[in-house]
Amino acid sequence: MKNQEAIEKRRTFGIISHPDAGKTTLTEKLLLFGGAIQTAGAVKNNKIKKSATSDFMEIEKQRGISVATSVMAFEYNGKQINILDTPGHKDFAEDTFRTLTAVDSVILVIDCANGVEEQTRKLMEVCRMRKTPVIIFINKMDRDGKDPFELLDELEQSLDIHVRPLTWPIGMGDRFQGVYNIYQKSLNLFSANKTKISDDVVSISDINDLALNEIVGEKPAEELREELETIEGVYDAFSRDAYLAGDVAPVFFGSAVNNFGVKELLDTFCEVSPSPRGRETDKRMVEPGDDQFSGFVFKIHANLDPKHRDRIAFLRVVSGKFERNTFYQHVRLAKKLKFPNPTSFMAQDKSVIDEAFPGDVVGLYDTGNFKIGDTLTGGEVMMYKGIPSFSPEIFQELENLDPLKSKQLEKGIRQLIDEGVAQLFVQQPGNRKIVGTVGQLQFEVINYRLIHEYGANCRFVPRNYFKACWITTDNNEQLQSFMRAKSNYLATDKDDNIVFLAETPFLLQMAEQDYPELVFHKTSEFKLELS
Repeated sequence: MKNQEAIEKRRTFGIISHPDAGKTTLTEKLLLFGGAIQTAGAVKNNKIKKSATSDFMEIEKQRGISVATSVMAFEYNGKQINILDTPGHKDFAEDTFRTLTAVDSVILVIDCANGVEEQTRKLMEVCRMRKTPVIIFINKMDRDGKDPFELLDELEQSLDIHVRPLTWPIGMGDRFQGVYNIYQKSLNLFSANKTKISDDVVSISDINDLALNEIVGEKPAEELREELETIEGVYDAFSRDAYLAGDVAPVFFGSAVNNFGVKELLDTFCEVSPSPRGRETDKRMVEPGDDQFSGFVFKIHANLDPKHRDRIAFLRVVSGKFERNTFYQHVRLAKKLKFPNPTSFMAQDKSVIDEAFPGDVVGLYDTGNFKIGDTLTGGEVMMYKGIPSFSPEIFQELENLDPLKSKQLEKGIRQLIDEGVAQLFVQQPGNRKIVGTVGQLQFEVINYRLIHEYGANCRFVPRNYFKACWITTDNNEQLQSFMRAKSNYLATDKDDNIVFLAETPFLLQMAEQDYPELVFHKTSEFKLELS
């Protein structure tokens, strides 16, 4: 297969939402319709409790939330579908923001009862900034929620994007009977089935066909006709070009848990969504059709399989063809590496691959060579841009409760920090470990994983710091003076860069005034410019 054919075949997208909107359930149902799984795992009642396919970490199963991005690949309608299911919880937004750099489009899930929520707005801002095409899936229509037209108005006003419904619900809550596919001009009715695809599908091509009255009832049929007439009068016809430019978001309605509206979403997505796109480097724009291989690491995960203590770097292929057992240039380290066992994913299940093309996400077994944002190429020296880093907002000290487990704790925290979920600052004397995150829940996850994956006995103790600031300067004399004066508030990060842990905004402001030759960086992103 020529590269261009492989590129056109691929669709790489992320699924994002506010927590509990049904994002992971939708991911699973896409896999179900795609034939990648036979039975959904999101079945919860008092007799049986299975975990969603993409939530594979033990703590995710216990808490019922996603705390790490999962990667899943399957084939559907002649397309190679690569899904990146992201955490919805705001405490793990860093992982989601980085994942958005690795996708070409996004499906945004909205709860029909709650509408647009805080995390939804933040995620949409990132999509708008990157001009990422967005499809919106309004979920949980089997429950009572806001009026569909009210939801469309809310989407346009709150997310600052034009919308165009491509399916429309018939009723809501107890009266929900299915969806009319505006794009395909057909009506699909489903019987609720949470685990398998229903074969009970009725298709009708003409909305004015009186058979519709017999299928859904006279009143719901009339309401549907009136609402469709309103849609055609209010909203512009769907334009794929406007969608690809990030100016219009197609909207689908359904109930993921009951398999309503999911097939319409998947079929239309395969038809209209973009094939892999190019990415900007510090040297030039790289297009998928370029002959030479290149890609970047957007995520690192330790202990994907706790039994084997593996560490996987997730690489998005941008251009050329990635091949197994071929030497590639690690740009930051300026050395060549080859990978005998590159993998593709179905959540935590991995299979070795011989080649990968633009749009694919490849898992590379890593012994510590990779950091988030690293670039691999066929030889060209360039670095991909736009992988965000974040300033910690909450600081806690990691205390070792068992001196005999010191090695396990040291290895565990270093590996987890490499995943990008938090930052580590070491203070002397005493080798005190201060961990900084953007959310409280991250500390719970780190603590749980240190105990259960590494066998360390530890706890976190809150510390009162306002901001971590990385320091650079050409004035070494002023730097030495600052370090003598502020020795109690200095630490080093995992790369041994000097960091000032300011206790209050006032003390940071005074430091900036008293030491004008020092530059206080609020994130570690400056390191990319120096490397």
